[in-house]
Amino acid sequence: MLKKVPTTVKDEQLIKMRRNQMVKGAVNLFKQKGFHKTTTREIAKASGFSIGTLYEYIRTKEDVLFLVCDYIYEHVKERMESAIDTNKRSIASLYDAVTSYLQLMDDMQDEVIVMYQEVKSLPKEAQEYVLQKEKDMVLMLEKVIQNSLPYEIPAQDVKLVANNIFVQGQMWGFRRWILQKDFSIQQYIERQLHFLFQSLNIEQEQAVQQDIQ
Repeated sequence: MLKKVPTTVKDEQLIKMRRNQMVKGAVNLFKQKGFHKTTTREIAKASGFSIGTLYEYIRTKEDVLFLVCDYIYEHVKERMESAIDTNKRSIASLYDAVTSYLQLMDDMQDEVIVMYQEVKSLPKEAQEYVLQKEKDMVLMLEKVIQNSLPYEIPAQDVKLVANNIFVQGQMWGFRRWILQKDFSIQQYIERQLHFLFQSLNIEQEQAVQQDIQ
């Protein structure tokens, strides 16, 4: 378990509020300038408080990056858990899960890009911590796939399909600059679902009908 980011403040609610401000300010700066070119003074200003106040809640700039990555993964995980029923046994649940996940990647595209660009700057222990959260989300997709299909497929194939879906979400973030010339997010989701169900030998219309019912 990763040690918590040090703080001299005792009020948990205040810590959460200040760090959320910090995350929002840092995401915009990291996207514009990158992690290494951004200063802690700039992060403090973008967060709406002084450099002195900033250091009451973190110890180093790497702490800010960790908080950014941790916040993004937690937010994505919470949204996925609220939108995806891993125990629901129908093709429609796979349709809903993929739709919810890809829509979420569109909603959080700036945060996702920052995270993947900058996670390499974290210390190894912190990298392992945040990347474990990604593994947990892929496992969530694996469970949906296993429960949704009307037939069994090898465990290796389940893992590959789950990772393919996960990467499709990342691809929208990293390649949307060119993809959005030809696809809206709704069209992108529809085509990715089409190819997914085609590869699994399932009629997509069957999933849509189950979802309506």
